[in-house]
Amino acid sequence: MSEPTTRPGGAAPLRRTPQQARSRARLARVLETAEQILIRDGVEALTTTRVAAAARVSVGSLYQYLPDRDAIIDALAAGYFAKLEATMDGLVEAAAAERWEDPVGMLVDAFAGIYRSEHGFRALWFGSGLTERTRAADRDHKRRMADGIRRVLLALGL
Repeated sequence: MSEPTTRPGGAAPLRRTPQQARSRARLARVLETAEQILIRDGVEALTTTRVAAAARVSVGSLYQYLPDRDAIIDALAAGYFAKLEATMDGLVEAAAAERWEDPVGMLVDAFAGIYRSEHGFRALWFGSGLTERTRAADRDHKRRMADGIRRVLLALGL
């Protein structure tokens, strides 16, 4: 078995990193299914057995990558962090290319849109199901987002 690896965003150790396209697709399907369960039924409903059955993979196949329920939660959180941070990177680029009359409004609007559209993110954060690893990753994520705001302000010359 390979060493646990960390997904982008730093939150979720994977037991192994899928190497083949088929395995990566299987892991993506598992995480998409987990997100659907999270949105529909809440964080309490996320069990490895339920996720595996709904994703039409064996529990053993799920365990190859995600060793337990917490790893599923951490992997979902890592995906949300990555999306938020990619958005921030895009805003930094946009701030360098154009002048914003209301930088705070631009940032608030951009992230409010994500929070409105990412139902899984809201379900996870308001469902009281965060793991200690996810809480630690969230603290790191917040530091990266604060740095993103700093980069936006610098790009705008403020």
